[in-house]
Amino acid sequence: MLFNSILRILFGGSVDLVSVLMQILATLVIIFLVLPFHEFAHGWMANRLGDPTARLSGRLTFNPIASLEPFGALCLLLFGFGWAKPVPVDSRYFKNPRSGMALTALAGPVANLIAAYIGALVFYAVMIFAPDNIVISYILVFLQYYAMINSVLAVFNLVPLPPLDGSKILVSFLSDRARFLFYQYQNVLSMIGMVLLVSGTLSGPINTAENAVFTGVLWLAMLPFRLFGLV
Repeated sequence: MLFNSILRILFGGSVDLVSVLMQILATLVIIFLVLPFHEFAHGWMANRLGDPTARLSGRLTFNPIASLEPFGALCLLLFGFGWAKPVPVDSRYFKNPRSGMALTALAGPVANLIAAYIGALVFYAVMIFAPDNIVISYILVFLQYYAMINSVLAVFNLVPLPPLDGSKILVSFLSDRARFLFYQYQNVLSMIGMVLLVSGTLSGPINTAENAVFTGVLWLAMLPFRLFGLV
């Protein structure tokens, strides 16, 4: 990500400046368009399941200002993972609080997968139908970064550590005693999770999952073009 490119420059290495620019542009598009879509998905699912909190607080919107969290956006730009301002959810409105919370949490990563798939579809459409020139090659780099970052965000948000979406899904399957302990120590778990992420301890399994998801998204996006004999 951008942080790696900065380090490479500082230590005398070389980078492809156009590629870095496309990466920055893709990340900015995600910050201002996809992260609001991610949070909208949470609020929309909660509203569908009976919780009007997000709707009544004005968070059922694609307005990027409503979802922008500056530090989370900076982390996404520098390190490839980040977050937006979470929509408020009150599980007491759900008929089944456990499944309602799990589905609401899952809606965000699904939104990222949808965004990744659309980006991959456009990538293959441009690659197949657009003329082969330098501008198109830069557009393809942009679309590839866009699909990849969304795939990374989908996997990252499913890591079962608070405050990520995966932790809310995990809690739905825990016993009452385990849930109590989880909530009691969630701040400690959050700090431990941050240390594990920053130290790279979780990099292996997370990178494996990210690559698998990204490869799957690309395969699904290519499928309709294969069916019509275009690739």
